[in-house]
Amino acid sequence: MNFIYPATEGLQTESGATEERLRVLVISQHFWPESFRINEVVESLRHQGCDVEVLAGQPNYPQGKIFEGYSAFGFGTETHPSGYLIHRVPVVPRGRGGGIRRIWNYLSFVIFGGLLGPYLTRTKRYDVIFVYAISPILQGLVGAVFRRIKGAAHVIWVQDLWPESLEETGFIKNRWMLAAVERLTGFIYRRADLLLVQSRGFIGKIQAIVGDDVPIAYHPNPGDNSFVESASHESSSLKLPAGFNVVFAGNLGTAQALETVLDAASHIQDPEICIVLVGSGSRSDWLRTQIEQRRLSNVVLAGRFPAEMMPRILAQSSALLVTLKRSAAFGLTIPSKIPTYLAAGRPILACLDGEAAEIIRESNAGITIRAEDSFGLSEAMVRLKNMPEEARESMGESGREYFKSHFAPAPLARQLIDHFRHARSKLARSRL
Repeated sequence: MNFIYPATEGLQTESGATEERLRVLVISQHFWPESFRINEVVESLRHQGCDVEVLAGQPNYPQGKIFEGYSAFGFGTETHPSGYLIHRVPVVPRGRGGGIRRIWNYLSFVIFGGLLGPYLTRTKRYDVIFVYAISPILQGLVGAVFRRIKGAAHVIWVQDLWPESLEETGFIKNRWMLAAVERLTGFIYRRADLLLVQSRGFIGKIQAIVGDDVPIAYHPNPGDNSFVESASHESSSLKLPAGFNVVFAGNLGTAQALETVLDAASHIQDPEICIVLVGSGSRSDWLRTQIEQRRLSNVVLAGRFPAEMMPRILAQSSALLVTLKRSAAFGLTIPSKIPTYLAAGRPILACLDGEAAEIIRESNAGITIRAEDSFGLSEAMVRLKNMPEEARESMGESGREYFKSHFAPAPLARQLIDHFRHARSKLARSRL
């Protein structure tokens, strides 16, 4: 029967004895030196006593070009500076992000991960295969191959709802194709021993696909402790404009409802308010053109910066901005930047719906605005700017405390290990 269980924090057996170290293979198409949350999760698992290795593609995100020192057709094993192994398989680079090229990028990792990944790890044994399932969910097929070959528990951490995310972003609109993707998604989910979801809102949607075949548990994305530490403004290579700076940091794509941000900027009359977009994505060129055509002097397209610089950049901000499109699917999603924003200790402007908005309200970390409400967003920026500084600081501190209670990496890593043990026990029972 399908069930949802809460993670416990204990890492001991019922008798009190400490269990053996878990051997975990993380499968993620994107990994260091690309900047994704799974990088920090791996470090946290290792700090909690797991032996971790990673299977990944050749790094090429977000520019779509293979990073210097790597080759699209290369495969082999490298050692991360922290000392663990990363097994690399070939991928077709994303290029400029066109639909066909992106499909080949996704499929190439599935094909080479399933064929060459087992060869690269032929002498290895694992207790858990852990798939970091950002889009596309196809990565779960690689996990299923490893489950069969290695006999390890297969855990998928679902970051995006399929096929809903494809429909909402307009990547696929044909109803027959969406139905086919849903059937494929169900096939992949049912090959797992445990499904983890980054938002509680995902549970019902996924249960509707898998029925009673696979247990589901909530496991949120952690934030980054480096954002909690005080950062020197002078050490950042990005100096924000003077005045009240509202910083948006992260992917600049279709899901982020960037039209709403530009519309809000056009409504603002206060010359001291400036919106700074830090990051890159499929809509970077569109943003550049729109800012110029609309003559939006209060919007700065700052570009992308290394992950290690982001704490210093966010520390300079007056407020932090997160936006999503209005849709049922996105209303169930918690953007991964929210834990990071909470850790940064700055007031948050959240122009979105659903569970993510509820987190901002519950944490008293900022102001929520309905998704795609550009007038409401512009008014909220002005209202926040005109608040006493003490009120804004109180929002930031409340957010940071909420981060420590709900999204701190170490406690979440311990809970993740507990999930792994549940999955391994389930697999062992199924073989009796």
